Amino acid sequence: MYHLCTTATYPAIYHKRKILDIRLNIKDFPSVGVTGFEPATTRPPDVYSNRTELRPDSFGKKEQNPSLWDCKYSIFFKNKHISAGFFSIFAEMKRFSRLLLTFSAALASACGGSSGPVLSDFTTEIYTPAYASGFDIRGNGNNASTLVSIRNPWQGGTNVEQHLLILRDDAKAPADFAGQVVKAPVRHVVCMSSSHVAMFDAIGQAKRISGVSGIDYISNPYVREHRLCGEVRDVGYDTNLNFELLAAMRPDLMLLYGVTGENTIVTGKLRELGIPYIYIGDYMEESPLGKAEWLVAVAEIAGMRERGEEVFREIPLRYDSLKTLAAKAEQKPVVMLNTPYGDSWLMAPPSSYVARLIADAGGQYVYTQDTGNQSRPIDTEEAYRLAEMSDCWINVGSAASLRELAEIVPKFMDTRPVREGRVYNNNRRTNPSGGNDYWESGVIHPDLILQDLIRIFHPELTDAEPTYYRKLN
Repeated sequence: MYHLCTTATYPAIYHKRKILDIRLNIKDFPSVGVTGFEPATTRPPDVYSNRTELRPDSFGKKEQNPSLWDCKYSIFFKNKHISAGFFSIFAEMKRFSRLLLTFSAALASACGGSSGPVLSDFTTEIYTPAYASGFDIRGNGNNASTLVSIRNPWQGGTNVEQHLLILRDDAKAPADFAGQVVKAPVRHVVCMSSSHVAMFDAIGQAKRISGVSGIDYISNPYVREHRLCGEVRDVGYDTNLNFELLAAMRPDLMLLYGVTGENTIVTGKLRELGIPYIYIGDYMEESPLGKAEWLVAVAEIAGMRERGEEVFREIPLRYDSLKTLAAKAEQKPVVMLNTPYGDSWLMAPPSSYVARLIADAGGQYVYTQDTGNQSRPIDTEEAYRLAEMSDCWINVGSAASLRELAEIVPKFMDTRPVREGRVYNNNRRTNPSGGNDYWESGVIHPDLILQDLIRIFHPELTDAEPTYYRKLN
Protein backbone atom coordinates (compact mmCIF):
# COMPACT_ATOMS: atom_id res chain seq x y z
CA MET A 1 0.00 0.00 0.00
CA TYR A 2 1.40 3.38 -0.94
CA HIS A 3 0.90 6.61 0.91
CA LEU A 4 0.31 10.13 -0.37
CA CYS A 5 3.54 12.03 -0.05
CA THR A 6 3.88 15.26 1.85
CA THR A 7 5.62 18.11 0.08
CA ALA A 8 7.67 16.83 -2.85
CA THR A 9 8.52 13.55 -1.24
CA TYR A 10 6.75 11.23 -3.69
CA PRO A 11 9.87 10.26 -5.63
CA ALA A 12 11.98 9.99 -2.47
CA ILE A 13 9.57 7.78 -0.58
CA TYR A 14 8.62 5.85 -3.73
CA HIS A 15 12.29 5.07 -4.20
CA LYS A 16 12.67 3.88 -0.61
CA ARG A 17 9.41 1.95 -0.61
CA LYS A 18 10.26 0.30 -3.92
CA ILE A 19 13.67 -0.72 -2.72
CA LEU A 20 12.76 -1.89 0.73
CA ASP A 21 9.23 -3.13 0.06
CA ILE A 22 7.98 -1.51 3.23
CA ARG A 23 4.38 -2.18 4.03
CA LEU A 24 2.71 0.59 5.93
CA ASN A 25 -0.30 -1.32 7.21
CA ILE A 26 1.28 -2.69 10.34
CA LYS A 27 -1.87 -4.51 11.38
CA ASP A 28 -0.73 -7.20 8.95
CA PHE A 29 2.18 -7.82 11.31
CA PRO A 30 0.67 -9.41 14.43
CA SER A 31 4.09 -9.82 15.98
CA VAL A 32 7.46 -8.21 15.63
CA GLY A 33 9.31 -9.68 12.70
CA VAL A 34 12.91 -10.66 13.34
CA THR A 35 14.95 -11.52 10.30
CA GLY A 36 17.22 -13.84 12.21
CA PHE A 37 20.26 -13.47 14.39
CA GLU A 38 23.50 -12.37 12.82
CA PRO A 39 26.52 -12.19 15.11
CA ALA A 40 27.67 -8.60 15.49
CA THR A 41 31.24 -7.53 15.08
CA THR A 42 33.11 -8.32 18.27
CA ARG A 43 33.95 -5.08 20.00
CA PRO A 44 35.18 -4.26 23.53
CA PRO A 45 32.18 -2.57 25.21
CA ASP A 46 34.19 -0.03 27.21
CA VAL A 47 35.98 1.18 24.12
CA TYR A 48 33.16 1.23 21.61
CA SER A 49 30.01 1.99 23.56
CA ASN A 50 28.91 4.30 26.35
CA ARG A 51 25.73 2.33 27.01
CA THR A 52 26.64 0.61 30.27
CA GLU A 53 23.04 -0.44 30.90
CA LEU A 54 23.29 -2.70 27.84
CA ARG A 55 26.48 -4.37 29.07
CA PRO A 56 25.49 -6.84 31.80
CA ASP A 57 28.97 -8.31 31.57
CA SER A 58 30.31 -5.14 33.17
CA PHE A 59 28.33 -5.63 36.37
CA GLY A 60 28.88 -7.84 39.34
CA LYS A 61 32.30 -9.11 38.32
CA LYS A 62 33.95 -10.93 41.20
CA GLU A 63 37.59 -11.20 42.07
CA GLN A 64 38.95 -14.13 40.11
CA ASN A 65 41.84 -14.89 42.55
CA PRO A 66 40.31 -16.29 45.75
CA SER A 67 43.65 -17.65 46.94
CA LEU A 68 44.85 -14.12 47.60
CA TRP A 69 42.01 -13.59 50.06
CA ASP A 70 42.55 -16.93 51.72
CA CYS A 71 46.30 -16.44 52.13
CA LYS A 72 46.14 -12.89 53.41
CA TYR A 73 43.14 -12.83 55.73
CA SER A 74 42.11 -16.32 56.80
CA ILE A 75 44.62 -16.43 59.67
CA PHE A 76 43.22 -13.17 61.06
CA PHE A 77 39.74 -14.66 61.52
CA LYS A 78 40.92 -17.89 63.05
CA ASN A 79 41.40 -16.09 66.40
CA LYS A 80 37.87 -15.73 67.78
CA HIS A 81 38.81 -12.95 70.24
CA ILE A 82 40.34 -10.79 67.53
CA SER A 83 37.47 -11.42 65.15
CA ALA A 84 34.80 -10.63 67.77
CA GLY A 85 36.45 -7.34 68.62
CA PHE A 86 36.83 -6.47 64.97
CA PHE A 87 33.15 -7.03 64.15
CA SER A 88 32.07 -5.01 67.19
CA ILE A 89 34.09 -2.02 65.97
CA PHE A 90 32.84 -2.60 62.42
CA ALA A 91 29.18 -2.52 63.55
CA GLU A 92 29.69 0.80 65.34
CA MET A 93 31.29 2.24 62.23
CA LYS A 94 28.29 1.16 60.12
CA ARG A 95 25.84 2.87 62.51
CA PHE A 96 27.91 6.05 62.45
CA SER A 97 28.06 6.01 58.63
CA ARG A 98 24.27 5.72 58.43
CA LEU A 99 23.87 8.76 60.71
CA LEU A 100 26.39 10.70 58.65
CA LEU A 101 24.59 9.83 55.41
CA THR A 102 21.20 10.86 56.84
CA PHE A 103 22.62 14.15 58.11
CA SER A 104 24.21 14.90 54.72
CA ALA A 105 20.95 14.24 52.87
CA ALA A 106 18.98 16.45 55.25
CA LEU A 107 21.52 19.23 54.88
CA ALA A 108 21.37 19.05 51.08
CA SER A 109 17.58 19.16 51.19
CA ALA A 110 17.56 22.12 53.55
CA CYS A 111 19.94 24.03 51.30
CA GLY A 112 17.74 23.47 48.27
CA GLY A 113 20.04 20.90 46.68
CA SER A 114 18.93 19.21 43.46
CA SER A 115 20.10 16.17 41.52
CA GLY A 116 19.94 18.05 38.23
CA PRO A 117 18.07 20.62 36.15
CA VAL A 118 14.37 20.36 35.41
CA LEU A 119 13.00 20.31 31.87
CA SER A 120 11.78 23.90 32.14
CA ASP A 121 15.42 25.00 32.60
CA PHE A 122 16.16 24.31 28.92
CA THR A 123 15.35 27.78 27.68
CA THR A 124 18.77 28.95 26.49
CA GLU A 125 18.80 29.23 22.72
CA ILE A 126 21.69 27.18 21.34
CA TYR A 127 20.63 26.90 17.69
CA THR A 128 17.48 28.14 16.01
CA PRO A 129 17.34 27.14 12.33
CA ALA A 130 17.13 29.84 9.69
CA TYR A 131 15.40 27.60 7.13
CA ALA A 132 14.26 24.36 8.79
CA SER A 133 11.02 24.31 10.77
CA GLY A 134 11.26 20.87 12.35
CA PHE A 135 13.90 21.19 15.06
CA ASP A 136 15.75 23.46 17.47
CA ILE A 137 18.50 23.04 20.07
CA ARG A 138 18.38 24.50 23.57
CA GLY A 139 20.55 24.48 26.68
CA ASN A 140 19.92 25.03 30.40
CA GLY A 141 22.66 27.51 31.26
CA ASN A 142 23.99 25.28 34.06
CA ASN A 143 26.02 22.70 32.12
CA ALA A 144 26.79 21.60 28.57
CA SER A 145 23.78 19.29 28.24
CA THR A 146 21.48 20.14 25.34
CA LEU A 147 17.91 19.39 24.34
CA VAL A 148 17.15 18.64 20.68
CA SER A 149 13.43 19.15 20.05
CA ILE A 150 11.83 17.61 16.96
CA ARG A 151 8.45 18.75 15.62
CA ASN A 152 6.06 16.89 13.29
CA PRO A 153 8.66 14.46 11.84
CA TRP A 154 6.16 12.60 9.66
CA GLN A 155 3.37 13.50 7.27
CA GLY A 156 0.00 14.20 8.80
CA GLY A 157 1.61 15.05 12.13
CA THR A 158 0.20 18.06 13.95
CA ASN A 159 1.48 19.27 17.31
CA VAL A 160 3.80 16.26 17.50
CA GLU A 161 6.92 17.02 19.52
CA GLN A 162 9.74 14.72 20.54
CA HIS A 163 12.83 15.46 22.59
CA LEU A 164 16.33 14.04 22.76
CA LEU A 165 18.34 15.03 25.82
CA ILE A 166 22.11 14.86 25.33
CA LEU A 167 23.80 14.69 28.74
CA ARG A 168 27.28 16.13 29.25
CA ASP A 169 29.52 17.01 32.21
CA ASP A 170 28.16 14.18 34.38
CA ALA A 171 24.71 15.80 34.33
CA LYS A 172 21.61 13.77 35.09
CA ALA A 173 18.27 13.78 33.30
CA PRO A 174 15.53 15.91 34.90
CA ALA A 175 13.07 13.92 36.97
CA ASP A 176 10.17 15.17 34.84
CA PHE A 177 11.79 14.28 31.48
CA ALA A 178 9.80 11.76 29.43
CA GLY A 179 11.82 11.88 26.21
CA GLN A 180 14.87 9.98 25.03
CA VAL A 181 18.22 10.37 26.77
CA VAL A 182 21.76 9.76 25.54
CA LYS A 183 25.07 10.45 27.20
CA ALA A 184 27.72 12.18 25.14
CA PRO A 185 29.73 11.24 23.26
CA VAL A 186 27.41 9.36 20.90
CA ARG A 187 29.86 7.03 19.20
CA HIS A 188 27.72 4.43 17.44
CA VAL A 189 24.56 5.34 15.50
CA VAL A 190 22.10 3.38 13.37
CA CYS A 191 20.68 5.39 10.46
CA MET A 192 17.30 4.29 9.08
CA SER A 193 17.38 6.77 6.18
CA SER A 194 20.13 7.29 3.61
CA SER A 195 19.91 11.06 4.17
CA HIS A 196 21.09 10.52 7.76
CA VAL A 197 24.18 8.82 6.38
CA ALA A 198 24.92 11.83 4.17
CA MET A 199 24.64 14.20 7.14
CA PHE A 200 27.21 12.31 9.19
CA ASP A 201 29.45 12.17 6.15
CA ALA A 202 29.12 15.93 5.61
CA ILE A 203 30.71 16.64 9.00
CA GLY A 204 33.38 13.98 8.51
CA GLN A 205 31.84 11.52 10.97
CA ALA A 206 30.67 8.62 8.82
CA LYS A 207 32.80 6.42 11.09
CA ARG A 208 30.11 6.73 13.78
CA ILE A 209 27.63 4.83 11.62
CA SER A 210 27.43 1.21 12.78
CA GLY A 211 24.15 0.24 11.12
CA VAL A 212 21.85 1.24 8.26
CA SER A 213 18.60 0.15 6.68
CA GLY A 214 18.94 -1.34 3.20
CA ILE A 215 22.72 -1.34 2.98
CA ASP A 216 22.75 -2.44 -0.68
CA TYR A 217 21.14 0.84 -1.66
CA ILE A 218 23.47 3.14 0.26
CA SER A 219 25.89 5.04 -1.97
CA ASN A 220 28.22 6.39 0.71
CA PRO A 221 31.78 5.09 0.14
CA TYR A 222 32.51 4.58 3.85
CA VAL A 223 29.42 2.43 4.37
CA ARG A 224 30.05 0.39 1.23
CA GLU A 225 33.66 -0.24 2.21
CA HIS A 226 33.12 -1.05 5.88
CA ARG A 227 30.20 -3.38 5.31
CA LEU A 228 32.75 -5.84 3.95
CA CYS A 229 34.45 -6.21 7.32
CA GLY A 230 31.21 -6.12 9.31
CA GLU A 231 31.78 -2.70 10.88
CA VAL A 232 28.55 -1.40 9.33
CA ARG A 233 25.57 -3.78 9.45
CA ASP A 234 22.19 -3.91 7.75
CA VAL A 235 19.61 -3.90 10.56
CA GLY A 236 16.56 -4.48 8.36
CA TYR A 237 13.61 -2.17 7.90
CA ASP A 238 10.28 -1.14 9.38
CA THR A 239 8.73 -3.93 11.46
CA ASN A 240 11.27 -6.36 10.02
CA LEU A 241 14.11 -4.87 12.03
CA ASN A 242 16.62 -7.42 13.29
CA PHE A 243 16.25 -6.71 16.99
CA GLU A 244 18.59 -9.51 18.01
CA LEU A 245 21.32 -7.91 15.94
CA LEU A 246 20.54 -4.48 17.40
CA ALA A 247 20.76 -5.88 20.93
CA ALA A 248 24.17 -7.35 20.13
CA MET A 249 25.40 -4.15 18.47
CA ARG A 250 24.38 -1.93 21.42
CA PRO A 251 24.10 1.33 19.39
CA ASP A 252 24.10 4.56 21.38
CA LEU A 253 21.23 5.97 19.29
CA MET A 254 18.90 5.11 16.40
CA LEU A 255 17.81 7.78 13.94
CA LEU A 256 14.36 6.76 12.71
CA TYR A 257 12.42 7.65 9.58
CA GLY A 258 8.67 8.12 9.91
CA VAL A 259 6.09 8.08 7.12
CA THR A 260 2.59 8.33 8.56
CA GLY A 261 3.29 8.24 12.29
CA GLU A 262 5.32 6.62 15.01
CA ASN A 263 5.89 2.90 14.49
CA THR A 264 4.98 1.83 18.01
CA ILE A 265 6.02 -1.77 17.40
CA VAL A 266 9.55 -0.61 16.67
CA THR A 267 9.80 2.08 19.34
CA GLY A 268 8.28 -0.23 21.95
CA LYS A 269 10.88 -2.88 21.25
CA LEU A 270 13.70 -0.32 21.27
CA ARG A 271 12.56 0.90 24.70
CA GLU A 272 12.51 -2.70 25.88
CA LEU A 273 16.10 -3.12 24.68
CA GLY A 274 17.16 0.20 26.20
CA ILE A 275 18.20 1.68 22.86
CA PRO A 276 17.50 5.44 22.59
CA TYR A 277 15.91 6.71 19.38
CA ILE A 278 14.72 9.90 17.73
CA TYR A 279 12.76 10.56 14.54
CA ILE A 280 14.56 12.81 12.03
CA GLY A 281 12.08 14.76 9.90
CA ASP A 282 14.30 16.28 7.23
CA TYR A 283 12.10 14.95 4.42
CA MET A 284 9.15 16.98 5.74
CA GLU A 285 10.86 20.30 5.05
CA GLU A 286 9.50 22.25 2.09
CA SER A 287 12.60 24.42 1.82
CA PRO A 288 15.59 22.82 0.03
CA LEU A 289 17.86 24.67 2.45
CA GLY A 290 15.66 23.55 5.34
CA LYS A 291 16.31 19.92 4.47
CA ALA A 292 20.05 20.51 4.40
CA GLU A 293 19.99 22.40 7.71
CA TRP A 294 19.11 19.19 9.55
CA LEU A 295 22.80 18.31 9.33
CA VAL A 296 23.27 20.76 12.24
CA ALA A 297 20.96 18.63 14.39
CA VAL A 298 22.97 15.54 13.47
CA ALA A 299 26.18 17.43 14.23
CA GLU A 300 24.82 18.28 17.69
CA ILE A 301 24.17 14.59 18.30
CA ALA A 302 27.77 13.89 17.32
CA GLY A 303 29.02 16.65 19.64
CA MET A 304 30.21 18.71 16.67
CA ARG A 305 27.59 21.42 16.30
CA GLU A 306 30.14 24.11 15.43
CA ARG A 307 31.46 21.95 12.61
CA GLY A 308 27.88 21.38 11.41
CA GLU A 309 27.18 25.11 11.39
CA GLU A 310 30.41 25.71 9.50
CA VAL A 311 29.53 23.16 6.82
CA PHE A 312 25.96 24.40 6.45
CA ARG A 313 26.92 28.07 6.36
CA GLU A 314 28.40 27.70 2.89
CA ILE A 315 25.36 25.96 1.38
CA PRO A 316 22.93 28.94 1.38
CA LEU A 317 25.68 31.16 -0.02
CA ARG A 318 26.16 28.90 -3.03
CA TYR A 319 22.42 28.29 -3.39
CA ASP A 320 21.49 31.97 -3.33
CA SER A 321 24.24 32.80 -5.82
CA LEU A 322 22.81 30.25 -8.27
CA LYS A 323 19.27 31.48 -7.63
CA THR A 324 20.39 35.00 -8.54
CA LEU A 325 21.93 33.65 -11.73
CA ALA A 326 18.69 31.89 -12.69
CA ALA A 327 16.71 35.08 -12.12
CA LYS A 328 18.51 36.62 -15.11
CA ALA A 329 16.69 34.29 -17.52
CA GLU A 330 14.08 35.96 -19.69
CA GLN A 331 11.85 32.91 -20.13
CA LYS A 332 10.56 30.41 -17.59
CA PRO A 333 10.00 26.95 -19.04
CA VAL A 334 6.94 25.04 -17.80
CA VAL A 335 7.96 21.85 -16.00
CA MET A 336 6.13 18.52 -15.67
CA LEU A 337 6.92 16.02 -12.88
CA ASN A 338 6.92 12.30 -12.17
CA THR A 339 5.45 9.16 -13.67
CA PRO A 340 2.50 7.13 -12.39
CA TYR A 341 2.59 4.69 -9.51
CA GLY A 342 -0.07 2.08 -10.09
CA ASP A 343 -3.19 3.89 -11.24
CA SER A 344 -2.25 7.22 -9.66
CA TRP A 345 -0.04 10.04 -10.82
CA LEU A 346 0.98 12.02 -7.76
CA MET A 347 1.62 15.74 -8.15
CA ALA A 348 3.43 17.67 -5.44
CA PRO A 349 1.80 20.90 -4.21
CA PRO A 350 3.13 24.27 -5.43
CA SER A 351 4.66 24.95 -2.00
CA SER A 352 6.67 21.72 -2.02
CA TYR A 353 10.40 21.12 -1.97
CA VAL A 354 10.65 20.21 -5.66
CA ALA A 355 8.36 23.05 -6.74
CA ARG A 356 10.63 25.50 -4.91
CA LEU A 357 13.67 24.07 -6.64
CA ILE A 358 11.96 24.51 -10.00
CA ALA A 359 11.05 28.12 -9.21
CA ASP A 360 14.52 28.96 -7.88
CA ALA A 361 16.05 27.47 -11.03
CA GLY A 362 13.99 29.80 -13.20
CA GLY A 363 11.22 27.38 -14.11
CA GLN A 364 7.45 27.32 -13.75
CA TYR A 365 5.80 24.31 -12.18
CA VAL A 366 2.92 23.11 -14.38
CA TYR A 367 0.70 22.09 -11.46
CA THR A 368 -0.83 25.14 -9.79
CA GLN A 369 -3.54 23.70 -7.52
CA ASP A 370 -2.87 24.43 -3.87
CA THR A 371 -3.21 21.13 -2.01
CA GLY A 372 -1.66 22.21 1.28
CA ASN A 373 1.35 20.11 2.17
CA GLN A 374 0.28 16.82 0.59
CA SER A 375 0.65 15.49 -2.92
CA ARG A 376 -2.53 14.94 -4.90
CA PRO A 377 -3.29 12.02 -7.21
CA ILE A 378 -4.45 12.90 -10.70
CA ASP A 379 -5.79 10.63 -13.42
CA THR A 380 -3.97 9.77 -16.65
CA GLU A 381 -6.01 12.19 -18.75
CA GLU A 382 -5.10 15.16 -16.56
CA ALA A 383 -1.46 14.07 -16.46
CA TYR A 384 -1.38 13.90 -20.26
CA ARG A 385 -2.87 17.39 -20.53
CA LEU A 386 -0.26 18.77 -18.10
CA ALA A 387 2.58 17.04 -19.93
CA GLU A 388 1.46 18.45 -23.26
CA MET A 389 1.45 21.96 -21.70
CA SER A 390 5.04 21.58 -20.48
CA ASP A 391 8.41 22.44 -21.99
CA CYS A 392 10.42 20.05 -19.79
CA TRP A 393 9.68 16.80 -17.99
CA ILE A 394 11.83 15.79 -15.00
CA ASN A 395 11.98 13.11 -12.28
CA VAL A 396 10.54 10.35 -14.46
CA GLY A 397 10.72 7.43 -12.06
CA SER A 398 13.31 4.73 -12.72
CA ALA A 399 13.63 5.36 -16.47
CA ALA A 400 17.20 5.65 -17.74
CA SER A 401 16.26 6.08 -21.42
CA LEU A 402 13.30 7.07 -23.57
CA ARG A 403 12.77 3.43 -24.39
CA GLU A 404 12.37 2.62 -20.70
CA LEU A 405 10.06 5.61 -20.32
CA ALA A 406 7.94 4.25 -23.17
CA GLU A 407 7.53 1.01 -21.22
CA ILE A 408 6.18 2.98 -18.25
CA VAL A 409 3.94 5.48 -20.08
CA PRO A 410 3.57 4.47 -23.73
CA LYS A 411 0.73 6.91 -24.34
CA PHE A 412 2.91 9.87 -23.34
CA MET A 413 5.61 9.42 -25.94
CA ASP A 414 4.00 11.95 -28.27
CA THR A 415 3.81 14.71 -25.64
CA ARG A 416 5.69 17.92 -26.23
CA PRO A 417 8.70 17.35 -23.89
CA VAL A 418 9.35 13.96 -25.52
CA ARG A 419 8.97 15.31 -29.03
CA GLU A 420 11.40 18.14 -28.31
CA GLY A 421 13.90 15.95 -26.45
CA ARG A 422 13.61 17.68 -23.07
CA VAL A 423 13.09 14.76 -20.69
CA TYR A 424 15.51 14.46 -17.75
CA ASN A 425 15.83 12.18 -14.77
CA ASN A 426 17.57 12.54 -11.41
CA ASN A 427 19.19 9.08 -11.47
CA ARG A 428 22.64 9.94 -12.83
CA ARG A 429 24.27 8.65 -9.61
CA THR A 430 22.69 5.22 -9.23
CA ASN A 431 24.69 2.38 -7.67
CA PRO A 432 24.69 -1.21 -9.02
CA SER A 433 21.87 -2.22 -6.65
CA GLY A 434 19.64 0.63 -7.75
CA GLY A 435 20.27 3.02 -4.86
CA ASN A 436 19.99 6.64 -6.00
CA ASP A 437 22.40 9.13 -4.44
CA TYR A 438 19.97 11.96 -5.29
CA TRP A 439 17.94 10.93 -2.22
CA GLU A 440 21.10 10.53 -0.14
CA SER A 441 23.77 13.19 -0.67
CA GLY A 442 21.37 15.37 -2.66
CA VAL A 443 19.57 16.25 0.58
CA ILE A 444 22.61 18.16 1.83
CA HIS A 445 23.57 19.50 -1.60
CA PRO A 446 20.52 21.47 -2.78
CA ASP A 447 22.94 23.86 -4.45
CA LEU A 448 24.17 21.10 -6.76
CA ILE A 449 20.59 20.05 -7.57
CA LEU A 450 19.74 23.69 -8.32
CA GLN A 451 22.77 23.96 -10.58
CA ASP A 452 21.63 20.87 -12.51
CA LEU A 453 18.15 22.31 -12.98
CA ILE A 454 19.46 25.67 -14.15
CA ARG A 455 21.52 23.84 -16.75
CA ILE A 456 18.37 21.99 -17.89
CA PHE A 457 16.07 25.05 -17.98
CA HIS A 458 18.63 27.64 -19.07
CA PRO A 459 21.66 25.99 -20.68
CA GLU A 460 22.81 29.41 -21.83
CA LEU A 461 23.49 30.41 -18.19
CA THR A 462 25.83 27.59 -17.16
CA ASP A 463 27.82 24.78 -18.66
CA ALA A 464 28.60 23.11 -15.32
CA GLU A 465 28.87 19.33 -15.42
CA PRO A 466 25.63 17.81 -14.05
CA THR A 467 25.77 15.97 -10.73
CA TYR A 468 22.40 14.24 -10.28
CA TYR A 469 20.47 14.75 -13.54
CA ARG A 470 20.88 13.33 -17.02
CA LYS A 471 19.06 13.70 -20.27
CA LEU A 472 17.12 10.67 -21.52
CA ASN A 473 17.95 9.62 -25.07
